[in-house]
Amino acid sequence: MKKIIMLLSFSLVLMVTLMPTIAEGSSYGWGYKKGTNHNPPEVGSYGQILENNGGYYLDKSGDKVVYLTFDNGYEAGYTESILDVLKKEDVPATFFVTGHYVRSQPDLVKRMDTDGHIIGNHSNHHSDFTTISKEKMKQELATLDEAVGLITDQKDLQYVRPPKGIFNPETIKWTNEFGYINVFWSLAFVDWQTDQQKGWEKSYQQVMDQIHPGAIILLHTVSEDNAEALQYFIEDLHKQGYTFKSLDDLVLKNTIPKELISM
Repeated sequence: MKKIIMLLSFSLVLMVTLMPTIAEGSSYGWGYKKGTNHNPPEVGSYGQILENNGGYYLDKSGDKVVYLTFDNGYEAGYTESILDVLKKEDVPATFFVTGHYVRSQPDLVKRMDTDGHIIGNHSNHHSDFTTISKEKMKQELATLDEAVGLITDQKDLQYVRPPKGIFNPETIKWTNEFGYINVFWSLAFVDWQTDQQKGWEKSYQQVMDQIHPGAIILLHTVSEDNAEALQYFIEDLHKQGYTFKSLDDLVLKNTIPKELISM
């Protein structure tokens, strides 16, 4: 997978205008109206599609919890420092990886696993799911699962993030049928343009301006700004009373009654 293709495809993930209706067979980019003052974004009918199929874009409980997720299409030299910060701060994360990433960076994928992070499925070839058949999509996901399982203890990946943030009701249903939980996001910004990094303060401020209880944050590990900002916003979100949890905690919260979890 060539770097330029990854950069162009990532540019679709932050649509801020929402479609009023969604039809089978259509193609949509995940988008929302950004929230402010610790309020979640507005996602319109997109959210209902996910909810109907067991997917997530945030934690609706209102708890001051944050879920860190990273997309890894290729390596730019910053993932190791990101892992160092996460380990130092004892913060869990989910890394959505492609086949290219697994094949080219097996040691980093192994470290994600040994450090206790979740590895998510971002497909083998970073393919637009809305342009391929159901069988081809299943193959894309299964091939990535197999590649990760060969080098880590995570044999059957549980979470999927559609490449480029592109989906339709059909693809969400299909991935659900295959046994995956779709995970989108409620906080993101343009961070993948490696030749347009603006300093860690910009990345930090984007996170702090959009933060809200239950946020699922999407960051790209190719960003030097993100790598340098990570320590700062983790510390400051802790000061604001936020805790960092894993996607497993989110799913557990929604499948087991709260009173049983607290016992």
